[in-house]
Amino acid sequence: MTNHRVTTGAEPARADDARADDAAVRAAPVSSAQRVLAPDLARGLMLVLIGIANAAVFLYDRPYGHRQHIIEESLLDRMVSTLVVTAVDARAYPLFALLFGYGIVQMIQRNAARGTAETRSRSILRRRSTALIGFGLIHAVLFFPGDILGLYGVLGFLLLVLINRSDRALLRLASVWLVISCAVQGLVYSYSSGGEGRSYFLSFEVDSWAEVLPVRFVDWLLTPFGLLPVLATALLGVVAARRRVLEEPGRYRVLLRRVAAVLVPFGLLGGLPSGLIVGQFIQVDSPLLVLGFSLLHSLSGVAAAVGYLALIALVSLRLSATPSGMAGALTALGRRSLSGYLFSSMVFMIVLAPTTFGLGAVFGSAGALALAVATWLVSLVLASWLDRRRRPGPADALLRRLSYGAK
Repeated sequence: MTNHRVTTGAEPARADDARADDAAVRAAPVSSAQRVLAPDLARGLMLVLIGIANAAVFLYDRPYGHRQHIIEESLLDRMVSTLVVTAVDARAYPLFALLFGYGIVQMIQRNAARGTAETRSRSILRRRSTALIGFGLIHAVLFFPGDILGLYGVLGFLLLVLINRSDRALLRLASVWLVISCAVQGLVYSYSSGGEGRSYFLSFEVDSWAEVLPVRFVDWLLTPFGLLPVLATALLGVVAARRRVLEEPGRYRVLLRRVAAVLVPFGLLGGLPSGLIVGQFIQVDSPLLVLGFSLLHSLSGVAAAVGYLALIALVSLRLSATPSGMAGALTALGRRSLSGYLFSSMVFMIVLAPTTFGLGAVFGSAGALALAVATWLVSLVLASWLDRRRRPGPADALLRRLSYGAK
């Protein structure tokens, strides 16, 4: 089977000999005018889901139940925890992996159109992946051990190896890996500590700075075992980018409608049993049945991620190239998603962690949800303010500098 080279389908841009030579053509980060709307809109929206999922992990000093959620007492908290597990848990991170794979292909295609050698693009991606691992280490040790950045850095290196494989080969690998990874993830999340302490993320029960930092590092190393399906969705993102699904959503309107109509309901229904267990609306005594629900939750999470992105792509069809209002704010935040992600972790650590104000021992699921949404709204305001001044997010700017080098 022949390799599938990542191309745009158009001839590379040619420099005018009178004004520039080949050495003048260099890779560079994408400008705001060149960006595709749907991925940025998706990143901005998904940051609130990431925040909701992460804030719940900060709750501590109470018995833990299914999927390491605290055992709630009030009806409101139980309803919120059910909603979070059903619609958010194991759904937001696979979506970001979809966009991650899509973005890597976009970058290679954009650089190829400028005449940049593939070796140069690969060098940029290697530096970017290394930088993401560094960001992830710092983020995990100082703020949130459930960090995803380090795993995405490793994912970047894996995609460099696989990027020129055929679509069929990538889809076959994604299918096999999805089954294996969801089985592992389902097994990890089906384990219960019996209402006692945590089974993982042990750093959230440590209230000493001197002791918590090494424990957070260990938690960070173990986190990928609960997030393994992201490789499958990243490969789907690569295949989708080759077909320019998000650049040309109108061309795929019928497909996107069908995907959203099937996968979003399946994603929600597949997450509902685990949500009802966490909210204590049903009680399941059979470990085998709990494992089955956990496997279903993982598989349906990937389906929901694909369905969510299809919905967002359909919404982008109704927006102008430069949206305003809420859509404009979401897009601005999506363009600064790394800064927004780190900002939310900083807020959660300060407000909820036992080493700081310790409100994670007081808040229930409803309080954590309110904090996550409020933090996201603040990040929308900050991103819009930066966008009006044509300034990137600080973390995003640093990542670009580390990836592309100084201008």
